[in-house]
Amino acid sequence: MFRGSSYHTIDDKGRIVVPSRFRVLTRSEDGDGIMVSRMDQCLVAFPMPAWQQLEERILQLAEKNDIMRRFRRVFIGGAHECTCDRQDRILIPPALRQYAGLNRDIVLVGVLDHFEIWSRENFENEERMLLNDLKNPEARNEIAKLGI
Repeated sequence: MFRGSSYHTIDDKGRIVVPSRFRVLTRSEDGDGIMVSRMDQCLVAFPMPAWQQLEERILQLAEKNDIMRRFRRVFIGGAHECTCDRQDRILIPPALRQYAGLNRDIVLVGVLDHFEIWSRENFENEERMLLNDLKNPEARNEIAKLGI
């Protein structure tokens, strides 16, 4: 499982170093790569087996719902396979860098079955939004259901 956050930089060519604790989870018999797409002003990165399972679920739902067909079009249509080079870096395509606002300082965030790639500024905004969300009793009740 992908857990934890770490701060990194993206180089001028759009390459980022994937932390070793994440790299271990992205390796498969099909190679050392991940599928990266966009969502919520960040990038989502899935190991290939998890991505294939996600595509199957999306395909099943997309047949029954206009919203899911549009989601599939944008989410799958915007996805790129990113393989690790010898220095354990992945190259983020320009369109994805632009979508997520990745310029220099970034944050990699493990969220169990995948990890997210955030601009540091967007991630700090996300943290502030959570603090505001926690003032809402309904949100606090939902979190309390987890036993936290």
